[in-house]
Amino acid sequence: MIFGPAVDVRPLFPRERQAMLDLLRALTPAEWATPTVCPGWDVHDVVSHVLNDYMRRLSGSRDGYGGAVFADDETLPGYLARTNDEFVRASRQLSPQLMIELLDDLGPRLDAMWASRDLHAAADLNVSWAADDVDSPAWLDIGREYTEFWVHQQQVRDAVSAPGALEPDLMAPVLDLFARGLPHALRMHDRPEGSTAHLEVLGPAGGRWTVARQDGRWRMAEPHGEPSAHVSMDQDAFWRLATRGITVDQARERSTASGDADLTASITALLAVIA
Repeated sequence: MIFGPAVDVRPLFPRERQAMLDLLRALTPAEWATPTVCPGWDVHDVVSHVLNDYMRRLSGSRDGYGGAVFADDETLPGYLARTNDEFVRASRQLSPQLMIELLDDLGPRLDAMWASRDLHAAADLNVSWAADDVDSPAWLDIGREYTEFWVHQQQVRDAVSAPGALEPDLMAPVLDLFARGLPHALRMHDRPEGSTAHLEVLGPAGGRWTVARQDGRWRMAEPHGEPSAHVSMDQDAFWRLATRGITVDQARERSTASGDADLTASITALLAVIA
């Protein structure tokens, strides 16, 4: 597999959710209306988007319900932007208390669904930012959902100036999963067999990841030899880069790079969301 070893985030969902619920229960009405980094969305809207994610995955992965259909000639990013916006707009009629109650009730149902999955079986939904020509394993799909919830929680925390849920055991899997997008980020660069590139993320939750050119494509790999390219950045910059919380130029200002300039440019443009 090109994605590297499995990451099992299933035990972390209840802890991430409890941190989110504790945060939301402490918000004032004014804080619920605070703008976030998501264009046009305030805190209430971001929380309703998370609720949409809960409902969408239970409806699709547990109940086999297809949901909204694609419009004519609609791309996946366009479809997601439209359906997400439709749900958020409708949810503006819901009280914060009701959304908290729904998240608290539906969360354990999601946990039970994830627990029933074989991590190495085929994913219910492929992770297109990790590969668009290879089916994803279930662990990557489940991990993608964890990163989604964690990132939206951080966006709420940023908006209301609350300390982040940055404990290494909660944050490290997010960074690890985002790094699995490296082969896709480098997909357009053909290099000699065995060429490698390194990403180093600094901080308590950080780590080091290697991709290697093997059998005509980039794959996650164990580090070996001198890399063709090396990029280093801090953990805050990396997760924000991967979710477009900062621009590519801002990420490059907060990183150091050496070696093959085309490879380092692609690494510092890594995107771990659908766009």
